[in-house]
Amino acid sequence: MASTSRMESLPKVICPSHPDAILVEDYRAGDMICPECGLVVGDRVIDVGSEWRTFSNDKAAKDPSRVGDSQNPLLSGGDLTTMIGKGTGAASFDEFGNSKYQNRRTMSSSDRAMMNAFKEITNMADRINLPRNIVDRTNNLFKQVYEQKSLKGRSNDAIASACLYIACRQEGVPRTFKEICAVSRISKKEIGRCFKLILKALETSVDLITTGDFMSRFCSNLGLPKQVQMAATHIARKAVELDLVPGRSPISVAAAAIYMASQASAEKRTQKEIGDIAGVADVTIRQSYRLVYPRAPDLFPADFKFDTPVDKLPQL
Repeated sequence: MASTSRMESLPKVICPSHPDAILVEDYRAGDMICPECGLVVGDRVIDVGSEWRTFSNDKAAKDPSRVGDSQNPLLSGGDLTTMIGKGTGAASFDEFGNSKYQNRRTMSSSDRAMMNAFKEITNMADRINLPRNIVDRTNNLFKQVYEQKSLKGRSNDAIASACLYIACRQEGVPRTFKEICAVSRISKKEIGRCFKLILKALETSVDLITTGDFMSRFCSNLGLPKQVQMAATHIARKAVELDLVPGRSPISVAAAAIYMASQASAEKRTQKEIGDIAGVADVTIRQSYRLVYPRAPDLFPADFKFDTPVDKLPQL
């Protein structure tokens, strides 16, 4: 209680002209700057990063950084530990030949396991071009699961892959299980099991995925114009509203909608091309397409410019 009142009594650094503005920290100059008027309202900001830079062509053995990596709040102690190197001179050993100076604390096995998991998460995120906020949320999820010890017997790689899938869903940029499997060494079934266990252990939830979550990315990867993307989005949404695709996954419905919209436009794409991007089989696209084809005239937006009339669309 005393610590809370002490924190509240500390003066807060704000811009006198713009008290609500979020100050920008310039670590190079050590200043805190108001983004509205450019006033330097604070100086001597402490940089918690490495003291010197290490260039890519430098050898790892010649790393001049003496302060180590930046602080990692996910590790115990904030990763602020001291490692004492092995002595070489006579003064470093006692009369029995034992080292006088020993490491009081080395990295624990739990920290080492989390560090390896964080590296794997970063590597997976880099392979599918996920932003840093996804990586940070994934790391936090993994730390919570690891500290609870609620998934004993599951590999850390499987837990990390499932956490990455959950983080993508929670941040509104969902990825399919197949996309996560493509950058992981874990099977889809194992990731799915860990996904359900993590949701239960953390007592959290994720929003249901919809066809719109994947539409823009799929159409962009297929090189389709904006008009086709908007038409496919409209087709998928109307198909769900009219209950034409009961029990079908949003990914297969989105793939079928893209196929229908592309076949009606000048930018036609085959089922195989769409299936490769969406990660679904050709037969899955055909099954969803057959369900929505009878109501095709009601699914297209009113302002869509047809290159192929609705009655000329493939019937499959």
